[in-house]
Amino acid sequence: MIIITGAAGFIGSCLVQKLNDEGFYDLVLVDDFSKAEKNKNFEGKRFSKQVNRDVFPEWLKDNQLLVQFVFHIGARTDTTESDTDLFDRLNLDYTKNIWNICVEFGLPLVYASSAATYGLGEHGYDDDESKISLLHPLNPYGDSKNDFDKWALAQKKKPYFWAGLKFFNVYGPNEYHKGRMASVIFHTYNQIRKTGEMKLFKSHNPDFKDGEQMRDFVYVKDVIDVLYFLMHHRKDSGIYNLGSGTARTFLDLATNTFKALGEPVNISFVPTPEDIREKYQYFTEATMGKLKSLGYPTDFHTLEEGVEDYVKNYLSKSAYL
Repeated sequence: MIIITGAAGFIGSCLVQKLNDEGFYDLVLVDDFSKAEKNKNFEGKRFSKQVNRDVFPEWLKDNQLLVQFVFHIGARTDTTESDTDLFDRLNLDYTKNIWNICVEFGLPLVYASSAATYGLGEHGYDDDESKISLLHPLNPYGDSKNDFDKWALAQKKKPYFWAGLKFFNVYGPNEYHKGRMASVIFHTYNQIRKTGEMKLFKSHNPDFKDGEQMRDFVYVKDVIDVLYFLMHHRKDSGIYNLGSGTARTFLDLATNTFKALGEPVNISFVPTPEDIREKYQYFTEATMGKLKSLGYPTDFHTLEEGVEDYVKNYLSKSAYL
């Protein structure tokens, strides 16, 4: 039995499909299943049981003998949310509880951290664990993820295998429900379809021209391939970056979306919203040597490859992975 928390969400539901494709059907999906718009993410997928996230920790204790692996992907991920108590409850304390249960019963654990922990990148984007205490995230979401990373490293008792994965800018199918938090590719596609153009954020940083802000965009299919690899690897515990390893501009992203649609490029710029302007990352790029040192064998999709697959095979068809 394999546990996936956040199973109705973006990355979690894609992981369920990956496991099905590899012949794993004894899956327990954990989430808040009250949001109807997320139900399509796991329609047609094979699994054994759904467990509400509120009762999951006790359920895990009661059923631990049946569990082979725990993927804790679920989290509150809204980077504009300011309620620190909410993040403490859903991201920090909840994950501590799952960690301690995995320690108690000898269960392997992979959990989702975030590149939001790196803040403005003052200390770079190196997943050297000795630097984690130096990081200064820009919002309560990033704080909650970094606080857990620090807590995990400080524990004397750890799961026999564990990995925290700092997801960079993940995009791909099954993010239809995410609204403002969906990827820029998703919003670009919808703007082009509606208006024939894309409005990107202006730069408010003199070091970057409009549209040349850079992020490490990583395709969700690459993310779930890494998760699957770690389920079998089960050694070399620690915290790892999970990005493409190559920063690309938002202009690159938008231009490739137009290309995948066969539409002429039509890009303009609007001011970055004031509520995120002072906490905006202008550059992120994952160092990926640590993960590759484990023997991970697969090259990631380029931005061009990922955007083309996402647009042509999913967005254009309103299809799910």
